[in-house]
Amino acid sequence: MAPAHGTSHQRPEPAPRVPGAARILGVDPGLTRCGFGLVDMTSNRKAHFVNVGVAGTAASESLDARILKILRAAEAWLDTYQPDALAIERVFAQEQVNTVIGTAHASGVVIAAAAARGVPVHFHTPSEVKAAVTGSGRADKASVGRMVTRILGLDTMPKPADAADALALAICHGWRGGGIGSGINMAATTQTHQGSNPAAARRTSQLTPAQRAWMEAEARARR
Repeated sequence: MAPAHGTSHQRPEPAPRVPGAARILGVDPGLTRCGFGLVDMTSNRKAHFVNVGVAGTAASESLDARILKILRAAEAWLDTYQPDALAIERVFAQEQVNTVIGTAHASGVVIAAAAARGVPVHFHTPSEVKAAVTGSGRADKASVGRMVTRILGLDTMPKPADAADALALAICHGWRGGGIGSGINMAATTQTHQGSNPAAARRTSQLTPAQRAWMEAEARARR
């Protein structure tokens, strides 16, 4: 499957939900580029690509105008897809103070838009997301993008990185449970991409459907 054309600024368009799946909207907040990534997650923790895009604003615009654009973009994604949950990157201290402030502005309006619609908001740190999709909390953006591409069975890597990061957030939340789907806590003894320890399950011949699905995904990724 290929991401919709024009990934960088793809507009939300209605899409049928995978039967029985939870719909998760991942958001990589930012004023210059705010990534939106939507997946349908089934109870066996298989992630299905729905749409991805980036809302952008220019530094030359006034701050209020930039924040309003991000708000309108978030509202469009929320109203079009009506997700069951929103997963957003937790804002944390960085070297560039202006970047942190801009990220906080964008994050705030996205959170408010979701709250106004009764959509539960969940926060994940960058390290949590990297560990969930790559197995390493120190993975670089290219590695995250490659794994997101493989996990979702896409033909091309979503670009820019903000788009791939948004999808990674959605995948991370689905695999870590988040009160949706089957209730399987994939975060138990987190060491691998899917947030569980399949090696232990293999030793006891008690693989869950989610673990089997991930083993198949790993096998495909190694080809």
